[in-house]
Amino acid sequence: MERPTDTHGPEGAAPPPQEKQHVFDDSRNVKRLIRVFFVACAVLLAIDLVHHRHGSFEESEAELAAEGIFGFYGLFGFVACVLLVLAAKYVLRRAVMRSEDYYDR
Repeated sequence: MERPTDTHGPEGAAPPPQEKQHVFDDSRNVKRLIRVFFVACAVLLAIDLVHHRHGSFEESEAELAAEGIFGFYGLFGFVACVLLVLAAKYVLRRAVMRSEDYYDR
């Protein structure tokens, strides 16, 4: 008489369950997304060449001079984003940082 095979032992152990594959786990999808972002940036920059922008509501000389520069709003947004990241890293981190044993006390 043949013994049933034990599937729970070390030799017949079931393989671990596969983790769910997410969209960005595949490097090809990440490269596609980066390409889409670059194309979107190029299209928006090209639109900036032909689109007539209205200045701010208060028409002073200083505001109109800066707003008329090609790519001003993209550059302004990039600089603002970099400043926000730096502020979060060096200023806000110190404000919200707690010691390692903060919750153990």
